[in-house]
Amino acid sequence: MTSEVPKKSRVYTRTGDRGESSLYNGERRIKTDCTFEALGAVDELNSSVGMAHYYCQKSGNGLEEKLIEIQCNLQDIGSNIATPRHNASESRLKNTTFDDDHVMKLEKWIDELDAQLLPLRSFILPSGGESSIFLHQSRSICRRAERTTIPVVDAEIADESVLKYLNRLSDFLFVAARFAAKHDGMVENVYRKAKSGREASIETRVL
Repeated sequence: MTSEVPKKSRVYTRTGDRGESSLYNGERRIKTDCTFEALGAVDELNSSVGMAHYYCQKSGNGLEEKLIEIQCNLQDIGSNIATPRHNASESRLKNTTFDDDHVMKLEKWIDELDAQLLPLRSFILPSGGESSIFLHQSRSICRRAERTTIPVVDAEIADESVLKYLNRLSDFLFVAARFAAKHDGMVENVYRKAKSGREASIETRVL
């Protein structure tokens, strides 16, 4: 007796060959539309967080589960952005709602990690070892994702909670980067402004 192998769907559809793609409600838009700009930035952020997760898991700093949860939330944010709030069925709106509770959870994580760090007295440059650097990179991408999401929220395409989450997420990634550097016993570079006619000096320290 042989079991049937499920038929796989094709990865490519050819429907976007003319520079358009579909939203979750079936609406077709050009790929340079602000909605797809936001979706692309959130997708890029998710990939970057995945890289940070790899290095955090490698170092065993305890951030791994938080980063996986963040990646899942970013997937949900993508679904929210892809479902125009003013032009979708009730069932699809319900399935893609992004709750403010996720923002409050991020704030709780930020407070927990920050309580274990020394107060900041200068600007920190992206540094502090592999985990820290990739968390800083994710923070930078998160800022761009937030900026590209603003017009989408203003147009009532996505929920305001999405924008709040991305804003808070960049704060979390900054604190997480500092925490990772401390856990790994790595040196962070501290910015020092150059004096006239001299190069900027870089101070290093272990937090």
